Amino acid sequence: MPGIDECLLEAMRLPGARGAALVDWTSGLALGTVGESPGGDPETMAAEAAELARLAAEHRAFAPEEEYDADADELTGGRLGQDPPVEDLIISNRDSYHVLRFVTTSFDSSVFLHLWLARADGNLALARIRLGEMAGRLVLG
Repeated sequence: MPGIDECLLEAMRLPGARGAALVDWTSGLALGTVGESPGGDPETMAAEAAELARLAAEHRAFAPEEEYDADADELTGGRLGQDPPVEDLIISNRDSYHVLRFVTTSFDSSVFLHLWLARADGNLALARIRLGEMAGRLVLG
């Protein structure tokens, strides 16, 4: 079972990988980084990516139907301290993809893997599959 460093190095072996990070979405802190960072600063990248992750994790618009109780007008999951209601976020721009994969843990599940892929060389479908596998094997602590 890989730790943070092994997981990030495995992510960098994906085609087109430019950088990878493990980020705590509640604090915005990078728990580990490898490769390049968008904008050149890994801490800024982590904080900005955490804002997107927090938005998806805490708002009902992104929850699966079975987790949203329309009668009670509230989420039944996805709050702080529980697994987020989304598996991953994909952001694309003209030259790259960003894949944010939420990691389910035995404690508070407030971390995600962030993979930055060059669009010309990356394989988005493969990246999603492999990040899901990595997230499942990741050992924190």
